[in-house]
Amino acid sequence: MAGREIELIPRMKGQGYGPEQVARRRAWVEERTGARLAQVGATLYAGPELRGNIENPIGAVQVPLGVAGPLLVEGERARGLFYLPMATTEGALVRSYERGMVALTRSGGATARIASEENRVCPVFPFPDVARAADFARGLPRHFPALQTAADATTRHGRLVAVEPYPVGRAVIVNFRYTTADAHGMNMIVKATEAACRWLVAHAGAERYLILSGMSGEKRASGWLLPGGKGRKVTAGALLPRAVARAVLHADPAEIEDAWHHSVVGHLMAGALGHNAHLANGLAAFFIACGQDVANVANSAVGITHFERTGEGDLYASLTLPSLTVATVGGGTGLPTAVECLSVLGCRGGGKAGKLAEIVAAALLAGELSMAAAIASGEFVAAHETYGRNRPAAG
Repeated sequence: MAGREIELIPRMKGQGYGPEQVARRRAWVEERTGARLAQVGATLYAGPELRGNIENPIGAVQVPLGVAGPLLVEGERARGLFYLPMATTEGALVRSYERGMVALTRSGGATARIASEENRVCPVFPFPDVARAADFARGLPRHFPALQTAADATTRHGRLVAVEPYPVGRAVIVNFRYTTADAHGMNMIVKATEAACRWLVAHAGAERYLILSGMSGEKRASGWLLPGGKGRKVTAGALLPRAVARAVLHADPAEIEDAWHHSVVGHLMAGALGHNAHLANGLAAFFIACGQDVANVANSAVGITHFERTGEGDLYASLTLPSLTVATVGGGTGLPTAVECLSVLGCRGGGKAGKLAEIVAAALLAGELSMAAAIASGEFVAAHETYGRNRPAAG
């Protein structure tokens, strides 16, 4: 490659979001690579509406969309029967979640509650020595009113609610905690935190800062996600009568509890964060369908599933999602297919993010039940053979 001229992807007026510009860029890729992108170009997305969601657009990819349900949710914000859109290429996934949803619905539904709603940014402030770092950390609480004013002035929807210093050697990581209404709001609160950090440099003895330290847990799994504070902390639970478990899930509560118990040991051996069967599966399918930031599956999937057999021989199933990141405004939620999928759930627009969180938690509980039962009953492999094998054509 030495000495070879590098061909940059064409930049166009207005960043190239018009339909003709998108087509020209796609043709350029076809010419340079020899690939044919007819299906990528056969999209209903108009170029300009992609602004803010992607750069260098050449079209769109398609993911198969299924629907699972009915799911009865007894939440504080989500109440009633729901049918959930799921976008995936994994055969057996939709059917598995649907089976769990039917079991929950026949048992009277899943109860869902939200314990907290926050997001956070954690910049780091380096100092010459540990004494200066300690002085900064000790003095931080008295600056909160000024920091709140600086941060809140940058946004209509976010609000700074707390700052927490964590001295580490001669640096201090500060946890800036926000409410973000119905948006995920990470870009919003990073901007707000930048304003607060500049105030600390100007008025509180900070010399410099790095806006992201890595401590927040954004788009990565970490133990600090388990107490919450990154998105919504949501719990869902349901009591499944033994007869329903056997009829719908083909497993006795004692068998499901036994499978859960042994999987706890496996999780400990693996050093896993949290304990669950396949939260990432359902989260990815819901996120793609509903225009969520799919990379937040990494933090949202750090959850705890718990199965307990009651004295009467029934099963109490519960799920805790400490850091579920969902939104109903902003980001990809305004794209046409996401608008339609959110509308299916009655979760389009402002004031609906809490409702969406309760629905997602109940749906994920359904998926946990179905997979645990499939393992306990020995049906797991057979189910994937029936629904999940897309074998290449011979020859």
